[in-house]
Amino acid sequence: MNFINLLNALPGACAQGLIWGIMAIGVYITYKVLDIADLTVDGSITTGGATCVMLMLAGFPAWAAMLGALGAGLLAGLVTGLLHTAMGIPALLSGILTQLSLYSINLRIMQKSNQSISVDKYDLLVSLRYIPQAILITAILAVAVIAVLYWFFGTSLGCSIRATGANPNMSRAQGINVDMTKIIGLMISNGLVALSGALLSQYNGFADVKMGIGSIVIGLAAVIIGEVIFSKIFHNFALKLLSVVLGAIIYYIVLQFVFWFGLNPDYLKLLTAVVVAIFLAVPYWKGKYFTKPAVSAAKKEDKANA
Repeated sequence: MNFINLLNALPGACAQGLIWGIMAIGVYITYKVLDIADLTVDGSITTGGATCVMLMLAGFPAWAAMLGALGAGLLAGLVTGLLHTAMGIPALLSGILTQLSLYSINLRIMQKSNQSISVDKYDLLVSLRYIPQAILITAILAVAVIAVLYWFFGTSLGCSIRATGANPNMSRAQGINVDMTKIIGLMISNGLVALSGALLSQYNGFADVKMGIGSIVIGLAAVIIGEVIFSKIFHNFALKLLSVVLGAIIYYIVLQFVFWFGLNPDYLKLLTAVVVAIFLAVPYWKGKYFTKPAVSAAKKEDKANA
């Protein structure tokens, strides 16, 4: 890839980053707000894409198909939430079980492993053939999602969800239905992930049963990159959500530069895992190797008396 090709690829990277940024917001809700590692997203993003494509093939307009995808994601999150709260299964295993089940469900929805949809025959909301339009629409949707979530998490229910993630025991002592807030948080998260899947399937022109493999790693990469780079300047909750979207854009732009240097695309998943591992380790390294330990007040007094 020469430099001109790299420049031509950057708008597409921005469009993909915005689409995955909406997915990363969903990951942020479970990982950072609820303090749950939810692996449902590898399946629910495909569910959103499959539902959207099949509804559009059946004659539904794009907005209705995306609402259907959102609803499918909400149901996926509900299943994970019920497995965790009503059946007492750990959150990590609940997500794995739902993700595993969704593979078969996604095959059933699409009736085969892959379904394509052409921008020439259907009024797609976004398409890689019209990247400037895709960037504009996904940017508007990302801002709308951030605005709605900022309002919602300022309500009593939203604050209860945030309190549940911060301290479940204290939240329960304050009369908060912790099980219900976890379920709602998981539903919102997977609803956003499925919405992202609907956009992604339209952008690519197809939905594939394997399109969600490794999605959780990409979502975590966006969350961690955004947090590491923007944590010192973005303190407002809405800005933190924005940093997640920016993290996804940065991730995809970095990928384009890596491919420009000649990396084999077969190593993409490995590269993503390495990036996430490094950014997860940065706060630990910073605290262990680059921050001086605090001196206790007693030691300070002893030094002063000496």
